[in-house]
Amino acid sequence: MPNHLALFWLGQAGFWLESSTKRVLIDPYLSDSLAHKYDGKKHDHQRMAPPPIIVGELPEIDYVLITHAHTDHLDPDTLGPLFERFPKVRFVVPASCEDLARERIGQAVELILVDTGDEISLDGLQIKVFPAAHEAEELDALGRHKFLGYGIEVDGTRFYHSGDTIPFEDLDMAVSTYSPDIALLPVNGRDAERLADGIPGNLTLDEAIFFARHAKILIPHHWGMFSFNTEDPAKIDLAASEHSEIQIVRPQLCRTLKIVPDGG
Repeated sequence: MPNHLALFWLGQAGFWLESSTKRVLIDPYLSDSLAHKYDGKKHDHQRMAPPPIIVGELPEIDYVLITHAHTDHLDPDTLGPLFERFPKVRFVVPASCEDLARERIGQAVELILVDTGDEISLDGLQIKVFPAAHEAEELDALGRHKFLGYGIEVDGTRFYHSGDTIPFEDLDMAVSTYSPDIALLPVNGRDAERLADGIPGNLTLDEAIFFARHAKILIPHHWGMFSFNTEDPAKIDLAASEHSEIQIVRPQLCRTLKIVPDGG
C-alpha cells in the first residue's frame, strides 16, 4: 500500500481511510448507544474497550459509508453529532434505509443512495456496491438490498469492506472479479443460539480467510467489541502464522488519526 494511504480501525466494523486527497469513514460506532438500549438485558452490549476516539476529536471528513441499518453500523449517537460538526459531509447509505438514515443522522443530511451493482465516482474516489447477507440476503418492499458491502478504490489501491455477511456464491464470484488489494472482513461467526436471541451472524475466521483469497491482505474486524459476539484475537494471530498464502493483519484500535507522511 502506498505510504500516502492510511487505514485505522475504530472497533467493530468501523474504519477510517485516508488518502492524499480523501478522508472516508466506514460504519463508525463510537458511542455507548447499544449499552444504553440493552441495559439489564441478557446481552447488555457493554463495550470490551472504550472508543479509541470520540466524535469531537475526529478530523474533517469527506464521505461516510454505511453498510446497513444496525445500530453498530448506523449509530445515531455517532452520526448525529458527526453531522452537527461537519454539516457538509456526504453519507453513502443503502437506499433501503433512507428514512432511518435521515432520522438517525439528521433530516437535512445529503445522502448518496446506493444499491447492489451501483458504481459511483466521488471526486476521484471509486465505489462499487456489493450485496451482503447478514444471515440472509434481505430486500425491502421495493426490491432493494438491506445489507451492502463496498469496494473502494483510491490512489490505485482497492479496498473491500464486506459489511456484515455470511458467504454465498454470488458474492464470492463478484469479489473475485473485483480483486481487491485489501479485504476488511468480519470474523465473529454465527450460531443458532445467537440467532435465536436476535443476533445475526457473519463469516467465521476460517471463512474469512478462504474468502480473502481474492485479496493480498486480510484485516479481520467485528471482534473485540461485545463479549457475546466476538472472536479470540489469539486465534487470529495463530491463523496469521499458519497461512502464508495471504497476509493476515490483526488490527489494533487506533488512538490517533494521522496520515503517514511520504517517506515515513
